[in-house]
Amino acid sequence: MASVAVAQSDAAQEARDAARDLEEAAVALQQAETSRNRIKALTLVVQSYEDGLAALREGLRRAVIRQQRLEAQLVQQEAEIARLIGVLQTLGNNNSPTLFLHPQGPTGTARAGMMLADVMPALNAEAAIVRDALQEVEILRQLQLGAADTLQSGLDGAQAARTALSKAISDRTDPPKRFTEDPVQTALLIAATETLEGFASGLTDMSPEPEGLAPLPDISHRRGKLDLPLDAQILLYPDETDASGVTRPGITLATPANMLVASPVAATIRYRGPLLDLGNVIVLEPQPGLLFVYAGLGSVFGEVGEVIPTGAPLGLMGGKDPNLDAILSQSSEASGQDRTETLYIEVRDGKTPVTPGAWFHINKDR
Repeated sequence: MASVAVAQSDAAQEARDAARDLEEAAVALQQAETSRNRIKALTLVVQSYEDGLAALREGLRRAVIRQQRLEAQLVQQEAEIARLIGVLQTLGNNNSPTLFLHPQGPTGTARAGMMLADVMPALNAEAAIVRDALQEVEILRQLQLGAADTLQSGLDGAQAARTALSKAISDRTDPPKRFTEDPVQTALLIAATETLEGFASGLTDMSPEPEGLAPLPDISHRRGKLDLPLDAQILLYPDETDASGVTRPGITLATPANMLVASPVAATIRYRGPLLDLGNVIVLEPQPGLLFVYAGLGSVFGEVGEVIPTGAPLGLMGGKDPNLDAILSQSSEASGQDRTETLYIEVRDGKTPVTPGAWFHINKDR
């Protein structure tokens, strides 16, 4: 069994570290209100809350699993522990020298004493292991009892940060723009669109002229190195068929509800809004002719033609944060139970779909 020190540096300590991160995020949220670049500051705060909540939930999950294993081991060893306690109590409470007398006389008594001297270190070691296990179980129980308030505070803080970020973006008056959207042309394209492929091809044909801004730099040197726009698990790889029988050239990610989606690269927003049955879609053009399509968001930020920097918030996933009871009840289950939303990512070079792995760093273990 692991000692208490080891336990505190493992699941329990990870949960405590995550709780501290959530407290720091709460302080950062207050500071972000007066930041010169509120959008950037609030984006970092939202991401800090999301990272802290994910780490706390994982720490609690591991703590529950550890506690269950320890308790199961103690139950299995219950009879052995009872005998051990009985022996130690007998030796500790009885000071009579007759306890150590042997019927074979002094020689037998000496041999029995030697055997007892050999046995005592082993008995003490076993007692120490049991004591550490019981103490660790108590530490893990106390950790879980105090987790509810920390989780609720983190959930409330994350929601407040998302709301503040959405307001800060909507309050902007002069975002840099490469071109101004033609709403009639966009409406005609949407009306004529039956597939995402057709819509993306139509955007490529439109290719509006920049209005005074220099073109974005070539990012070919970043092929295969871009981060995914949020922490997620890959559900479907390119050309895999989904439950509806649809096969697409992009990847589908499983994400928690309300997660912030951020741009991995500076780009121009070519489209944002609902499209077909894909939910809210945002299409970015990081360099001429190259399109990154993100579909399935609950809400999207920015304006068509706007130039956004690396790390800029693109929107939020849909769904609702699980309530506190649901989080705590899932703490002993396998990770991923909270990933209820899906984000679809497609990359197009001109009118040709390109595997997202050509541009994004995709971890096959996700």
